[in-house]
Parts: sequence; structure tokens; C-alpha cells
Amino acid sequence: MANWNDPRTTREGFGVSPSLNGAVAAGDRFDAGLRRHMLSIYNYMASGVLLSGVVALLFANSGMAAAVLGSGLGLVLAFSPLVIVLAMSFGANRFSAGTLQALFWGFAVLMGLSLSSIFLMYTGASVAATFFATAGAFAGLSLYGYTTKKDLSGWGSFLIMGVIGLLIASVINIFLQSPALMWAVSFLGVLIFAGLTAYDTQMLKRQYDTVRGTEWAAKAVILGALNLYLDFINMFMFLLRFMGTSRD
Repeated sequence: MANWNDPRTTREGFGVSPSLNGAVAAGDRFDAGLRRHMLSIYNYMASGVLLSGVVALLFANSGMAAAVLGSGLGLVLAFSPLVIVLAMSFGANRFSAGTLQALFWGFAVLMGLSLSSIFLMYTGASVAATFFATAGAFAGLSLYGYTTKKDLSGWGSFLIMGVIGLLIASVINIFLQSPALMWAVSFLGVLIFAGLTAYDTQMLKRQYDTVRGTEWAAKAVILGALNLYLDFINMFMFLLRFMGTSRD
């Protein structure tokens, strides 16, 4: 969720016409820079998702996943990505862009090891179908967030509270084991992370005006990619509960 840096309220030179001597307009420079910035975010995000997917598939096919994930080491793998996310979020001011980049790739690898369990639970065909369905939905939602003139900032508090509600309900259902609650959480999870995809995209677009030309620009790319990665993976995991075909 792109809330680690507030956007500036003004845009310098946006919409200024080219000068008579042929100089490039300030607005054109802003648009070109914004496109490069967002493309860098999407490249990092897509590369991270691809890396996680390859690691998950290889680890599952190696035969080690079943043994490791069923042991105490499985719990370490499950929580280690969260530790890295917290470290990146709260340590962004202290870390260099290079350190954040290394943490991002380490996070993607650990997520891949953790996600290998889905290949043990669901058929490969259903996992692939869910992945492509998620990718299509993500692309459409992100495009909406990038192009819409509607201010989505009001969604932020509601969506964050929704994520907290999902976490609480998921923990409760560990003890209740209620199928109805599981399906309700899954349905709401898809909707909430769909909303976060559009919301985060718009927030990242707005943040460019704040970070451009500063040392934060490179950091913003990595942190933005992490936000969108989390939106994608969570939407994928919740959707997999509906579309996944069990191996049993």
C-alpha cells in the first residue's frame, strides 16, 4: 500500500507549452519522467513475481518442499517475508537504494519458497489459470488507477481496515475451521486487494511529483514495486481458493 510518502499538492510546470525556440515543454518532461518511473516500478514488480514463481515451482518439484514446509523451518519460511517487508517499510530512510533492492530480491525468493505449497495442494493447470486471471485483473485495475480522474485517496483507510479485518477473521478461522467464513474471507480478500491495486497505482503515480529528482526516486521504485507485488500475490492467493483444483 503506497502510503509511505505523501504526494506534493502542486505540479511544477505541468501543461506548459513548448517555447518558441523548440525547447521541450515542462509538462512533456514530467510525463516522460512519470512513464519511466512507473515502467520501472512495473518491471521490478513483474520480475519479482516471476522470480517467486520460478523458485516456487522448482522447490515444489525438487521434492524438498513437502518435508521442509511440514517442519519448523516451514514456519520460518512463512514469516521471513513479513520480516523483510517490515524492515523495508520502517528502514527505508536508513537503507540505501542498493540495500532495498537486495532486500526486495531476497523477499521474492523467500516468498517463492513459501508459495511452493500451492503446487502441492492444487493442480498446475489450475494454478496457471488463476495466475493469468489475476494478471489480467491486475492489469485492468492498475490501468484504471493510473488513468482515472477520480480521486481514490478516500479508499485508503477503508481498504486498510479491510486488510486488518481479513487478518483477524483468518486467525479466528484457524480455530473455528468454518468453511462459510473461509469463503467469505476469500471473497472479500479478492475485492479488497483489487481495490488496493487501483488505489496504490494512483498513489504511486502521485508520489512521482514528490520524489523526482531526489535520492528517494530509486527507493520509491523499489518500495512501489513491493506494494504492487503484495497486491498481486494476495489477490492471486484469495482467487486461487475459488479457481484452484485440489490434487486430492
